[in-house]
Amino acid sequence: MSSPDPAGLRARAAQLDRDDPLADCRDRFLVDPDVVSYLDGNSLGRPLRVTAGAMTRFVEQDWGGRLIRGWDEQWVALPTELGDRLGALLLGAAAGQTIVGDSTSVLIYKLARAAVDAAPPERDEIVLSDDDFPTDRYLLEGVAAETGRTLRWIPTDRAGGVSPEQVAEVVGPRTALVVLSHVTYRSGFLADAAAITRLVHDAGAPVCWDLCHSVGSVPVELDAWGADLAVGCTYKYLGGGPGSPAFAYVAQRHHGVLRQPVQGWFGRSDPFAMAAGYEPAAGIRQFLSGTPPVLATVPLQVGLDLYAEVGIDAVRAKSEALTAFAVEIADALALEVASPRDPARRGGHVTLRHPDAKAVVAALWERGVIPDYRAPDGIRVGLAPLSTSFAEVAEGLLALG
Repeated sequence: MSSPDPAGLRARAAQLDRDDPLADCRDRFLVDPDVVSYLDGNSLGRPLRVTAGAMTRFVEQDWGGRLIRGWDEQWVALPTELGDRLGALLLGAAAGQTIVGDSTSVLIYKLARAAVDAAPPERDEIVLSDDDFPTDRYLLEGVAAETGRTLRWIPTDRAGGVSPEQVAEVVGPRTALVVLSHVTYRSGFLADAAAITRLVHDAGAPVCWDLCHSVGSVPVELDAWGADLAVGCTYKYLGGGPGSPAFAYVAQRHHGVLRQPVQGWFGRSDPFAMAAGYEPAAGIRQFLSGTPPVLATVPLQVGLDLYAEVGIDAVRAKSEALTAFAVEIADALALEVASPRDPARRGGHVTLRHPDAKAVVAALWERGVIPDYRAPDGIRVGLAPLSTSFAEVAEGLLALG
């Protein structure tokens, strides 16, 4: 049974869908008819319809047909070739600076540890937000303990994020590394990455950007920002699927300077020589460790095909429209918005506050409406621009009324 719609939001959603230049993209995704509204696309994206066929072809032809020959023919180069494509399409990164492989956690550890190890001993502070994603905080706690550094926490508004002014207050001659999220996982706040990067550099330190909640939803310009390091995942907006590999960016000026701590055979100068002693490979390959998850990259490759077709600017325009419509519905229902209202400071999701958020989300899931719960009182509405319709947003949020 449909929820009440006193403000005519369903009709407005229908018009927005008719006007949406990316509306046809939704038909390219598998959409479960039992799911009334999927509002968690910033945690796990829907699969593209072509993904199953691509996986089958890989198993039958690339793996089954080529067998071990596949390594020489294409798989050895896959981490860097796929990294270059991702960098060009979505990261604003020139070739030779991005790899695909490992998990987000492993890559954050490798890059953070490498950066801290390269800092002089008097730079003994790692700067981070006290409301960043838990993995980031836990990993940096570990890096600090391993290297004898201390953590410098930036107090963060749970409905906002870290500003350049806050960063300016804490960075200085003791800063070894700054690690921040481009889009915060809780509120969707979009950081001013260019300004923050300049401030950190003025203090003589590098910055590592967590792009997990921004890549594929908002434009990223790592080279233009002057970024040093970045890490992100591929299972949210990029359609890589559960547990799909992450990516790491290391600016070329740091190659041969930073030495990553997980010295696996795939990051050696000649891995198949099986030689004694570790000699890092040249360029971005030195940040590889173990054998890349080749099979797991297939869904990501077809996801990038769609981004190559539509372009990130069109995706960002749709994302802004979707989140603006979500805020409009929240206001009509007198729901508290715990995300920035300025689209220029908002990424691809919106968080609403509700005193019984956990129970509300559980009840919505039973009705086929799937947002995300974020403790203690957040209902996070994740809107994947390529697979989410305005009608879907209306149906899902009206169920909160």
